Amino acid sequence: MKALVTGVAGFIGSQLAERLLDEGTEVRGVDRLSDYYDPALKRTNLTSLADREGFELVEDDINSLDAEALLEGVDVVHHLAGQPGVRVSWGTEFEIYMRDNILSTQRLLEACRDGHVESFVLASSSSIYGDAESFPTSEDARPAPVSPYGLTKLAAEHLCRLYHRGFGIPTVALRYFTIFGPRQRPDMAFTRFIDAGLTGGTIEIFGDGLQERDFTFVGDAVAATIVAGENGRPGAVYNVAGGNHATVVDVLEILGELLGDPLEVTHKPPVIGDARKTGADTTRAREDLGYAPQTSLREGLALQLEAQRTALGETGGDSGAP
Repeated sequence: MKALVTGVAGFIGSQLAERLLDEGTEVRGVDRLSDYYDPALKRTNLTSLADREGFELVEDDINSLDAEALLEGVDVVHHLAGQPGVRVSWGTEFEIYMRDNILSTQRLLEACRDGHVESFVLASSSSIYGDAESFPTSEDARPAPVSPYGLTKLAAEHLCRLYHRGFGIPTVALRYFTIFGPRQRPDMAFTRFIDAGLTGGTIEIFGDGLQERDFTFVGDAVAATIVAGENGRPGAVYNVAGGNHATVVDVLEILGELLGDPLEVTHKPPVIGDARKTGADTTRAREDLGYAPQTSLREGLALQLEAQRTALGETGGDSGAP
């Protein structure tokens, strides 16, 4: 088997590629190493992949390269590339979200129309639900994004549905719920919280801290992504969540216990585009995919904390914590 992993230098993509290689699948990874955050971090994510047998890196933009050539010999597509971030998806930045989240998906789907791909897995987001009408939220709930980012992820899902119906491409969309763990992007909350805790800095949170999320450890998301490519029902959409329901305040309490020191916290105004609460019904993923998340919030936070502590030590920083 050969898999294409787009966004292979990213937080989830790099760990997905590692797991696929561990399982004996060849991986062609593509990433343009955008400057949404420091490309050096993405190159660090690629370090463990660089010399592995069966791995091929294509450093290029999906919207510029020959998509048919990129897919040559590929059995499964894991399309994780995209422009992330709810808060910065407004204004002039929206054009980037259009290109990276919608156009790139359409170009890959077009290249799959010859029928040789056995599965096309799209990484979508719980952001498509916005402020959901009910909890836990099932895949049949009415989508109502509250950010341009969420809108573009929903549009990508619709493209997958159209290409499945029109051309029989076996697409599967996964709605990830707040992924965390080692290699999490530097703009994401847990990374910022941990960095501040390790260095004695101040943690900034948006709003009152009572926003609730269904947190999902990256290893569980990776496992779901792989099995979706193997057993996902063509045309289906699946929630992928960890069942770790907690508020931001809850997370900070756990981090303080793990660090052994009280955390200094300041509040900033809420931002437009952040849903107040997310919570997934994962019945469909459990029944179709056998999905069963393994990592609790506390366990995952401890693993992410240790990874960031190690990285800080390698750069010569002072953790400020025992």
